[in-house]
Amino acid sequence: MRNVPHEQFKGGVPLTGPRLVDLDSRAARAHDSFCQASQSGWRFLVLAEIANFAVLRRYLGRPRADTLIVDVAARIRDALPDSRVEIAGREVAEIAFESEARLALDVAIAAIEVAFEVPFDIDGESHMINVQLGAAAAAAHRDEVHLIEEAERALVDARTEHVAIARDVTGSPAAIDRMELAQDLGRAIEREELFLQYQPKVHLRRQKITSVEALVRWNHPTRGLVLPNDFIPLAEESRDIVALTLWTIRRAIKDQVSLAAHGHDLRIFINIAGALLADTGFVSLACALVETSGAQLGFEITETSVIRDPDSAIANLNVFAGIGIVIAIDDYGAGLSSLAYLKQLPARELKIDKLFVTQLTSSNRDPLIVRSTIDLAHALDMEVVAEGVETQAAMALLSVMGCDMIQGFLISRPINLEALIHFLDDGKYQALAADVRAPFNRLATVWKRG
Repeated sequence: MRNVPHEQFKGGVPLTGPRLVDLDSRAARAHDSFCQASQSGWRFLVLAEIANFAVLRRYLGRPRADTLIVDVAARIRDALPDSRVEIAGREVAEIAFESEARLALDVAIAAIEVAFEVPFDIDGESHMINVQLGAAAAAAHRDEVHLIEEAERALVDARTEHVAIARDVTGSPAAIDRMELAQDLGRAIEREELFLQYQPKVHLRRQKITSVEALVRWNHPTRGLVLPNDFIPLAEESRDIVALTLWTIRRAIKDQVSLAAHGHDLRIFINIAGALLADTGFVSLACALVETSGAQLGFEITETSVIRDPDSAIANLNVFAGIGIVIAIDDYGAGLSSLAYLKQLPARELKIDKLFVTQLTSSNRDPLIVRSTIDLAHALDMEVVAEGVETQAAMALLSVMGCDMIQGFLISRPINLEALIHFLDDGKYQALAADVRAPFNRLATVWKRG
């Protein structure tokens, strides 16, 4: 990322839009900055990303939204006057500082979070700007490239967990080395170190689980459990994503047979990386696996994966749909939503990103976005899945909005196959789903009226 000075936002429109540059350039800039630091103690890098940028852009318009990062950087400077704050993109600010104590990073993160509890006055209106924080801490002698990479990976985890994530860059054997991990990944597929966990989707009107999402996990022989955010990007870079996804399909097919043997006829959804939608070899192999097994599968794809190569993606998605694979659009609203592509996709499900769902009962605008998305999906003959449902209040509100299915910790965390079978046999989730028929709170009643 490179610095975007305030002057570039003249009139609210970036004269030279922020862009990503190569890692060496960023490391050089970081090196110049960190040369000011003592060679003892700790160095810190914090990436602050506007989490609700897409929502604010829809409301404020693109010109004004593009200047929000300037306001964000200014507030961070006020909260951390001894730090160096730079604008690193339309949605991201970088904060660098040093200290003799590792605790300084935790204190800084807390200070930023407190600063953003106060709304911003934007053109006379009060708006909350939510930031996601990914941070890295390193001893003064560690290289800047490693510090930057760890901060970026921490930000990826923060997007998933919705909490600030800090990583320490250490020299211990347990520290994750991307190159070694990438080499291990290829062997992991061969050695059956991978396994699947499943997260159920509950159909609200039917009050039953109709499908599950398969999530890949890696039990590394020396590192233990490796999180998907640590190895999926590596798989995409190394092209191991093809073997990884084909393994996932094969395992899901076997697990579906086991589910059926226990009386549970469920469709299994698998996440498909964007690069695979233009890979004709992968498409042929995946179709052969599904057709020969007769499995009931679904493929979840993101909006941005289609935008990369729309012609190939749409053509191959139609191939998948033609053999009975259900296409679901994942994380809708979190990326660059495009109605032009949306109407061309052979999708039967649309999943609303949990960014909007987790704040459904505490935000004034998120319910408007969710309800309009549900109406749009229904108009396109798609069912809607809400991700990240954690409370009964959110489930009730989604029900009266007409949402078809919910997925989230309220129903179940991702669990292994044996636990899933027990969960389905037990059937306690049905009592929870039935609660949507109970009287709703005042907010839900308002939405039901109109």
